[in-house]
Formats: sequence, structure tokens, C-alpha cells
Amino acid sequence: MSAETSTYQAYRRWVTEKSTVPPRVSVVIPAYNEEWRILPTVGAIATHMCSRGEPWELIIADDGSTDTTVSLLQDLRFPNMTVLVAAKNTGKGDAVRRGILAARGEFILFADADQSTPIEQFDRLMEKIDAGYDVVVGSRAAAGAAVSGKSALRKVLSRGLHLVVSVGFGIEIADTQCGFKLFTAPAARSLFNLQVVDGFSFDLEVIYLAGRLGLSTAEVPVEWIDAPGSTVDAAKVSLQFVADLVKIKVHDLRGGYTVTGHSPVSRASSPASVASIK
Repeated sequence: MSAETSTYQAYRRWVTEKSTVPPRVSVVIPAYNEEWRILPTVGAIATHMCSRGEPWELIIADDGSTDTTVSLLQDLRFPNMTVLVAAKNTGKGDAVRRGILAARGEFILFADADQSTPIEQFDRLMEKIDAGYDVVVGSRAAAGAAVSGKSALRKVLSRGLHLVVSVGFGIEIADTQCGFKLFTAPAARSLFNLQVVDGFSFDLEVIYLAGRLGLSTAEVPVEWIDAPGSTVDAAKVSLQFVADLVKIKVHDLRGGYTVTGHSPVSRASSPASVASIK
């Protein structure tokens, strides 16, 4: 049997039969007004994940979409896909948190709905998880990353924000904001149960907390393409990012992040972490 035939058969089973075993991998996609691309995204993710030959689930965390995103997904009636519907728009961070905490897999991937980082890059992150890391961050800034279509404004803002993050938080991860991250389930639950930022800056908060919890974190170069039709205003988001940095710092100084009792045992053979809190 060819690989293509095997993948097709696995795909057909995934979209028609409820898995009888727990998923090994959960894929979480936050979605806000994605009606024109959510179905191709689901198709691409399902095709690749089914080709891996392991049980998996897909969770779409709606963020109060006002278009037909939710109805399109519900009409699919895929037995191994869950659609979490939100009554109102509360922010990407909140959507991801709801999806992560609903996930049942041993490993949990969060990926953007626009597939700026193709789902095939999951395999690269999984290699690091298999090597013992708790958190693996897809990166557009790490050596070996392939980035296409990133505007000059985005590049300038990214460099500036990285400097602020590095100096203000002691985080060595070069790209905290790429929407492609993989966690072990214990690490994910520990991190997202502590998360308080509901907006786009939640990525930074999660990485900051990973350092606080002593979780081993790897940064992996990925392919990234600036997808057309983005609803994100880079300049506006950057201003909110700075405001959230202050929120995170103040929350921490006030003892808001209660680490005791949340920290899972790191699986890495070495206590050294790529992202460290200084």
C-alpha cells in the first residue's frame, strides 16, 4: 500500500469514525472570523496529522466570530474535531487557553488558523519533544528559519519588542510571538492555568512562566509565510504588547503567579533551558 493510500484511508477514518483510543496529539486552533480559510486549514491539518499514523484530535477555539466560521465547522460533523464556541470576542489568549485546557492529548500543539507556519513543521517540533523538552517554540528568528512576505514594519517592530523582552524579562527566546508552539500536556496545563493575558501577548507570558516553572524550552526554526487577509494590525498589537508587558510584570511582582503546586517535573535530561528567567 502506498503512503498516499494509507494517508487517505486514515483521513477517511478520522472524518467518519470516532477514535476509540485517547489522542496522542491535540491540535488547538484559535479562530476569529476565518470563514474563507478555516476549511482549507482543517483539511491541511487533517491530511498531515493523519499521515503520521497516530491518534489525534483537533480543537477549534472560536473567539466570538461574527461570520460563518462556527457554522461551517459544525456542519462538517467530524467526530474527532471539537468546536468550542464563544459568545463574544475575548482575545486570542483566552481562545488558546480554552482550547489547551480542553485538550486530551499527551502533547498539545497550538497553531494559527492562517497556517502561516505550515502544519508539516509540527514534525520538527515533535523531534524536540521526543528528545525530552517540555515546551518547543516555533521560531521565525532562529538560524535556519525560512520567512517570506514579512513587512518592513513587522521586522522593525519584532526587533524592538525582542529587545524589550530580553532586557525586561531575561528571556533568551528570539521569537516569542510565532503562533506555533508544542507542549507536553502537564506543561501546558501548568502554564495555561496560570495565564492571565487574554490578548496577543499571551505567548510571551507563557514563555515567561515556563522559565519560572523550570520547564525545559527549545526554540526551533520554522517556515513562515505572511498569510494574506490577516485581521491583525501590527502597530496596534505592538502597543497592546507593551501594555501587557507591564501587566505581566506587575502581576508577578504582586505574587499573582503562584508557582508552587503547578510545576510538573521537567522531562529533559539537563536542567538547562533555552529560555531562562534572570
